[in-house]
Amino acid sequence: MSRQAPRDRPQAGLLSLRIDLPQGRIGPGKIDLLEAIDREGSISAAGRALAMSYKRAWDLVDELNTLVGTPVVEASTGGYRGGGATLTEAGRSLVADYRAIERAAQRAAKPRLAALLQRTRG
Repeated sequence: MSRQAPRDRPQAGLLSLRIDLPQGRIGPGKIDLLEAIDREGSISAAGRALAMSYKRAWDLVDELNTLVGTPVVEASTGGYRGGGATLTEAGRSLVADYRAIERAAQRAAKPRLAALLQRTRG
């Protein structure tokens, strides 16, 4: 486990959220990937931005497609200008729902995280 330098540590406790559903798991890595695809316009560029292989990025997108039951990313094949990828409505909804749950959980946990932070300062 790597240790963060003191200046890199959050000043307040942060919550990392993973949602386990019967069909599979949604966590910050998959959501970060979808956001990177939306920002970068391609799966390969999103993978590079996250220091992830193209295969790993595609595998995660495939897992999400299976979990949601419909494509979360629409990819176009290469050509003169190269291929690209955009989030589908299902992909945008998944990101929005996850981020809303994350914000609600952070708000709910804020007092307990502050108390925990106070007890662990050394």
